[in-house]
Amino acid sequence: MPAAMQEDLSPEVMLAFYRRLYPFKSLFTWLNHEHTPTKQFINREFAFTLAGDVYLRYQSFVTADEMKKQVCQMNPTRFEIGPVYSARPRDRKTVRPTAFQPQLRELVFDIDMTDYDSIRTCCQDAAICARCWKFIAVAVRVLDSSIRDQFGYKHLLWVYSGRRGIHLWISDAEAMELTDEQRRALVGWMTVIQGGKDMVKKVNVRRGAAGPLPPSLQAVVDSYLKFAFPDIILDDQNLFSVRERWEEMLKLLPPGKVRNELQEEWDMDSERASADKWQDMRDAIKSADSKEKSTLKLVVQDIVLQYTYPRLDAEVSKHRNHLLKAPFCVHPKTGRVCVPVDPSDIDNFNPEAVPTVGQLLQELNNVVTETEGEHHSDWEKTSLKPYVDMMDKHAQALMEEVRKTKRGADLSW
Repeated sequence: MPAAMQEDLSPEVMLAFYRRLYPFKSLFTWLNHEHTPTKQFINREFAFTLAGDVYLRYQSFVTADEMKKQVCQMNPTRFEIGPVYSARPRDRKTVRPTAFQPQLRELVFDIDMTDYDSIRTCCQDAAICARCWKFIAVAVRVLDSSIRDQFGYKHLLWVYSGRRGIHLWISDAEAMELTDEQRRALVGWMTVIQGGKDMVKKVNVRRGAAGPLPPSLQAVVDSYLKFAFPDIILDDQNLFSVRERWEEMLKLLPPGKVRNELQEEWDMDSERASADKWQDMRDAIKSADSKEKSTLKLVVQDIVLQYTYPRLDAEVSKHRNHLLKAPFCVHPKTGRVCVPVDPSDIDNFNPEAVPTVGQLLQELNNVVTETEGEHHSDWEKTSLKPYVDMMDKHAQALMEEVRKTKRGADLSW
């Protein structure tokens, strides 16, 4: 990490960030779904990571102000959010173990760029740029539309992780109440890409008797992936211009005439552009006999899926007691704030343009402070404002849902 970044993340700077910029009230409203504290916030677990990698679990609070006071006192490098328990997490030692169980939890998803290392040529490991961010953008578009269409969930909050990935928090009441078993089933349904780096075919799809994709998956291919594949894989990443990469792709074809002919042709011109190689394959499939052609057409669909469908960290989503970094925390490696992201504008999101804690504090220093004392909304004077506004809009929709539910319950009498 550069020296300047280390200075930005000093304990003094982080304390100033928590005191003046962190939107505790917005976080409270989002988690609580109401203005007045309920068990949904009071019984919520928070975990703090302190200097020296000290990890404190089972922290809990009644109000946003109480939480802010504790955060400022402990000054964590970051904190994470866990489930809503049947009792206050801080009181867990005073209740029977059977009386302290996770009850509610947002359904969460995690997409990390490192899972795309084998199919991106621009960056590796922790590095990320606008070009490889396209993989994340496609994942967001696919998951956002699929989850809304297939499960009917409406309250989806996408949050940039601060470095090389993105998190999804789903706060619909039905999603919050899912058991671990139900979460595993749902994630299993959503998981298409499986297997480690040594597994050639990673697409795991149950096709019908005639071989077609499930309708929901076919809709994703038709709406997004068939456009993303040529744009990202063939043109931008030019993935198959390198022998190792095009040989991996050829292994997805069944042994036979088409595969052998393409291997021979590309051996002679190994560095030919990816788009040209892809056209070679399509032409070869067109000239194949009818039986082989039908099989190869399905393989082409699988190739598109393998290279463009979202790669999920399924373990994050399966358990209610999994902890996930809170929105608006600061990533310790980049200094960037973990900000909400608009899925409808995900193609224009630039992770390198996300404000750092040092930048935000400098923006505050350039503003004449009108009042002294506690600073609850200084984020309004900085480039953090549109991101907090996005969170507040999301929280307002959740609170409106609660009001509708309560009105419906009143009318039932």
